[in-house]
Amino acid sequence: MPDANPAAMQFLLSRRSRPAKTLRAPAPDRAALMPILTAAARTPDHGKLEPWRFIVLQGAALQRLAVLTQARGRQLGLEETAIEKARTAFADSPLCVAVVSSPKPSDKVPPVEQVYSAGAVCLSLLNAALASGWGANWLTGWPAHDTTFQSQALGLNADETIAGFIHIGTETATPSDRPRPDLAGMTQWVDE
Repeated sequence: MPDANPAAMQFLLSRRSRPAKTLRAPAPDRAALMPILTAAARTPDHGKLEPWRFIVLQGAALQRLAVLTQARGRQLGLEETAIEKARTAFADSPLCVAVVSSPKPSDKVPPVEQVYSAGAVCLSLLNAALASGWGANWLTGWPAHDTTFQSQALGLNADETIAGFIHIGTETATPSDRPRPDLAGMTQWVDE
């Protein structure tokens, strides 16, 4: 029998993201955020390419992104509700870590596996923040998929994309749990 870590397993079985709109200051300072980022960077990384990077957004940077989100959303002709939802995600966030998928040239590791690694970083970052006692939420939305916004607002290169915006702060409300997947209906056991 392998060595178990019951506390870690209990955390994983009961973890729950906190809605970004319920997160307020304070957020982790640099000293508190570094172990969270360190844990996120321990994600499986087929080939040790580190095909991702972090952009930590706080204070005036988040307000700048809120303004840019509103302007870009209108430029795209999006509905005001979609624009406002994206704008307030930045404007009301106490701290946001943009996880950038940044694939590297490789003959051995296909780009899709590098993108999956960036997604795994998002989940690891989210879980590390929650395990550290902070409220956290992984969001994307249209700003995560608009290359013009990514370039203008965050300085991303043409081959980079946003894997996720991880909002971190102090939770002000604990949501009720939601229904979980029916494992029996989605799991196939193959013995032969």
